[in-house]
Amino acid sequence: MRNQKQKITDPAVNQITEGVIWKQLLLFFFPILFGTFFQQLYNTTDAVIVGNFVGKEALASVGGPAATIINLLVGFFIGLSSGATVIISHHYGAKDDERVSDAVHTAIALSLAGGAIVMVIGIGISRIALEAMHTPADILELSLTYMRIYFAGTIPSMIYNMGAGILRAIGDSKRPLYFLIASCFINIVLDLLFVVALRMGVAGVAIATILSQTLSALMTVIALLRTQDSYALVLQKIRFHRQLFFNIIKIGLPAGAQSAMYSISNLLIQSSINSFGTDTVAAWTAYGKLDGMFWMIMGAYGVSITTFAGQNFGAGKFDRIKKSVHVCLGLAAGTSLLLSFIVVRYSGTLLLLFTQDQTVISICQGMIRVISPAYITFICIEILSGVCRGCGDALFPTLLTCFGVCVLRIAWIFTVVPLRHEVSTVAFSYPLTWTITSLLFIIYYKKGGWMKHSTP
Repeated sequence: MRNQKQKITDPAVNQITEGVIWKQLLLFFFPILFGTFFQQLYNTTDAVIVGNFVGKEALASVGGPAATIINLLVGFFIGLSSGATVIISHHYGAKDDERVSDAVHTAIALSLAGGAIVMVIGIGISRIALEAMHTPADILELSLTYMRIYFAGTIPSMIYNMGAGILRAIGDSKRPLYFLIASCFINIVLDLLFVVALRMGVAGVAIATILSQTLSALMTVIALLRTQDSYALVLQKIRFHRQLFFNIIKIGLPAGAQSAMYSISNLLIQSSINSFGTDTVAAWTAYGKLDGMFWMIMGAYGVSITTFAGQNFGAGKFDRIKKSVHVCLGLAAGTSLLLSFIVVRYSGTLLLLFTQDQTVISICQGMIRVISPAYITFICIEILSGVCRGCGDALFPTLLTCFGVCVLRIAWIFTVVPLRHEVSTVAFSYPLTWTITSLLFIIYYKKGGWMKHSTP
């Protein structure tokens, strides 16, 4: 027992509860950031290659309505699985080896079951969902092809995301990065092979994506199988542990619902964008890829603060959690201002990566001028909701997000956009709802309700 305790408190693993806060946040943040960058590179590579070698219709089909529907289903599960990350980080911070092990095997069982469910639903509703969103006729079949192939490979995607979440929960953000880098380069090579050399178009991009995701899933599983620590995976032990499963759902379901609400509001926005035609859909897709730089960095901050708060919550170090929030908000604010400058100032050059069509570029730059300068208004949502989730407080932050971001955004689309049917009116829904929701989160955080939750 003494040897186990020495092992689990190894400074190389557990400095999250002991080390200098800003240093530990950044040491954890950068591997996640680079990992998210390579995750974004998956989708960006798809967009760059089809946009330049196939055409703007293909660009719109892989990143327009199809991507929004994929994000709805896949995002819900990834949000749900975040509950496992929180539970594992709590028990790991509390040095409860048995509960860590049981939570890991429950989490993997959830990824297998969830992946199968998402695959069946995704393939089944693809055409209905695309038609309901009024997808332009010239990209409907291409979008359908991309979606069906992508959904066929969701089980490996879910396994990777869950496995990476397990590793991050115990403080290891480096190995998920290495696995993602390897699979990303494989994705680029396969994209070039299937699209440029074999001329398989949108289908080639989708096949390349699921093959590379399968590689990252295999590497993650092997890492969990080989470890000798409490989070080791034993295939024969994969099953649902009732209480842990309910604890995971208790924390993860609100996060999954939040992700779904985001996606539903984005579905309505995408439907509104679709009404402007294929050029605008292509512009929205290109902006989404450019905008991804901001989201991947904010997402990395969110994962960092969630894991940091989770382990310190398990260790009972509440003052350390509060200090980490101030540090993380400062880092996020500086980053968001820098990104706003880069995206606005160099958008003309950056957009040439995705398309040479000047009409598409002009429409996209209009979107950028409305949304990108307001990036800083979003940071409190990501950081404060992350620390709440890390402390086991998932429900109320989800309600705040669903109301402030999703409900208000939907109301804007149905009431204001019809009165002023312009792309800029649709785009303004983002900075408006970010600002309102950030204010709500600041009020909630100051009241301290997130500290009242006990470790599951």
